[in-house]
Amino acid sequence: MGWWQVNADTLARSRFVLSPYAETFAALKLLHAGVATHPGERAWLREQSPGYRRRLAADPVTALLVRSGLGRAWIADFLSPTPRDGETFEEAVARVRATRPEEARAHLLVSLAGPLPAELERDDLPERAAALLEYVWQETVRPSWDRRRRVLEADVVARTAQVSRGGWAAVLDSLRPGTRWLGESRFQVNLHEYPPREISGAELVFVPVTPRTGWVSWEARERYAVVYPCVGVLAEDHRERARAVPATLGALLGPARAAVLILLGESPLTTTQLTALTGQGLGSVGRHLRVLLDAGLVERRRAGRAVLYSRTGAGEVLVRAQARETGQSRKTEGAPGSRPVTGRS
Repeated sequence: MGWWQVNADTLARSRFVLSPYAETFAALKLLHAGVATHPGERAWLREQSPGYRRRLAADPVTALLVRSGLGRAWIADFLSPTPRDGETFEEAVARVRATRPEEARAHLLVSLAGPLPAELERDDLPERAAALLEYVWQETVRPSWDRRRRVLEADVVARTAQVSRGGWAAVLDSLRPGTRWLGESRFQVNLHEYPPREISGAELVFVPVTPRTGWVSWEARERYAVVYPCVGVLAEDHRERARAVPATLGALLGPARAAVLILLGESPLTTTQLTALTGQGLGSVGRHLRVLLDAGLVERRRAGRAVLYSRTGAGEVLVRAQARETGQSRKTEGAPGSRPVTGRS
């Protein structure tokens, strides 16, 4: 198994990062495999595979490059640059295009674990790889990127809440098959027999993608990434809480504003995260937060570049009081001899 030695400071500084390039590369892997793991992927493959196959059929060199670069045990490093916080797809694919030809061929040798096919003894491999990835981004990912981003953001919210409840060990154990916290500062990243790596002091990021795939990558000894498939169930836990608004609280604040207040009870959230979890527009969430701030029900604080919102003591009291009131009303409605509040007499 492959594992990394991670000290407490490195893990404490680690963070979740969204990467449009990682999402695109995951889509390329799915197109290459052609095997869906759930109905959503099956429908996406039916729509996108024909065009992808036609493109590769017309370009046998790039087709061979993809087959060689997506090796069974190792991905050619130049195809999967380590994601960086805030990096656009265009910035990331430019790093692929800037790979030196001899470096790209060396990476393919590792991926193939054997000799390089004669057809790939050429200098335009980085350009060909970048062009194919631009096609995958433009045609198959970018049209749905806003929806994908909301799903990814919801996963990050859920994982962050997991960290606050059970610590990093609980999160690392559930990222993807093969990841596990081994104890003694050891993090198992996959099931392959690779030498352990000491990454203490390096930057460590966790990157969700919507396809059911994952990989690890690093840049020298400075930056490491674990790409993992997001889990909708975790996000649904938060959405269920948003939908479970006490009737009296919804009547008092309005259902949409009450849902925002409910979500802010477990862990601080940003406006972007609230937008992902509630399905409301960013402007609507912002207006709700202003009203709740003015009412003294929520507060905000800055954490790095993010602004986090959380419930105040007054907000806690209001939510709990309304929840108790709703529970009492249900008991009363169901009590023997009680009359229904609505309906025919």
